[in-house]
Amino acid sequence: MNESRQIEELKARHAELERALEAEANRPFPDQTTLIDLKKQKLQAKDRIARLEQG
Repeated sequence: MNESRQIEELKARHAELERALEAEANRPFPDQTTLIDLKKQKLQAKDRIARLEQG
């Protein structure tokens, strides 16, 4: 898989995690464990994107 395709897939994953995070946060009683997990996954995706874009 080339880098640009991998970056695009990671960006799509990052956006998907953002939507899931917003959906969970907007629930009447959001699950804090789920929120933390989604935030960690989103940050990992962002970090991987940054590493790939740097070189």
